[in-house]
Amino acid sequence: MSASASAAAGHGTLRPVRVLIVDDSAFARLVIARKLAADPEIEIAGYAADGAEAVEQIALLEPDVLTMDVEMPGTDGLTGLKRIMAECPTPVVMLSSLTSEGAGVTLQALDLGAVDFFMKPSASNPAGMAQAVAELQTKVKSAAHVSSDALRRLLTTARIKRRVTPPSRPKLGAPQSIVVIGASTGGPKALSALMADLPGDASVGYLIVQHMPPGFTGSLAQRLDGLSALSIREAVAGDSITQATAFLAPGGHHLSVGAGGIIRLNQEPPVNGVRPSVDVTMASAARLYGSAVIGVVLTGMGSDGTEGARAIKEQGGQVVVEHESSCTVYGMPKSVADAGYADRVAVLPRIAGAIMEMVSARAAVATGGGGR
Repeated sequence: MSASASAAAGHGTLRPVRVLIVDDSAFARLVIARKLAADPEIEIAGYAADGAEAVEQIALLEPDVLTMDVEMPGTDGLTGLKRIMAECPTPVVMLSSLTSEGAGVTLQALDLGAVDFFMKPSASNPAGMAQAVAELQTKVKSAAHVSSDALRRLLTTARIKRRVTPPSRPKLGAPQSIVVIGASTGGPKALSALMADLPGDASVGYLIVQHMPPGFTGSLAQRLDGLSALSIREAVAGDSITQATAFLAPGGHHLSVGAGGIIRLNQEPPVNGVRPSVDVTMASAARLYGSAVIGVVLTGMGSDGTEGARAIKEQGGQVVVEHESSCTVYGMPKSVADAGYADRVAVLPRIAGAIMEMVSARAAVATGGGGR
């Protein structure tokens, strides 16, 4: 939230979130403005036709949040985003189309410091218009809560280098521990850092739930796979959980685990307003694997993961949550910690170590005859 917005909130006066709309189409700007302004908590601060004009308008209008089209002539979305983050850092929600190219560019935008993105409604997006509008309004208001420190972390986090050659990944058997990782706003960048830190030789299987719509999780899985010693891919119904492998829940589907570690996908109603839901996957894993489950809750708005963490704890498993100081949005981890379900609270660079310590401790207990 901007300094002025924070000051207003501090004096008990909640002023609307001021939004600068960046799009090369005048018609699109008008449509977006009407949809956002329908929420009394949002106010349109102004407009810009491209990234270059956006930089000028930010200096003049000091908006709390920008919405910016990924695809624009002239100074396109990515180029504009780079300039904005270098010259006048402001929370940005990117507007993306559902294409393979659009998904890749959107993930690049998140790497460059965008807080979140919104998939434009189209024939490929089955969500009703009212639902889509509510989602955009929520994302804009959530972005306004990203502090200047959190935004700075998004910009200063060292870029993780992709591997030059893939590591050797032998086929391994059933894992001894299951790690379920949940994330939302700020998650793609946090996942990139975490998955790059995890070793590929431990007897651990991973399930990842990132709040993301259909069409984007496949691209995210590919990007994570290129960073990690683990094999990471978008889950397909019937996949079997194995060591040194991570399965990412596909957008629009809940992921659960059946007998024998077989992955199941469904499109049952959203839980906590989202699908996939962290709660669904964690609870399912806890029922099947009991104390062998470690839950990890990273940055994100809302409380998804709290009930899942409770289920893990009830079965004797353990939970790690990201510390506020490294979160883009300290919502999901805070909810778990406040509920008393966190065994460890760690900054992002130390979460991989915390996971491995828990895995090793459980293995030592099992070797000593104390396993479940």
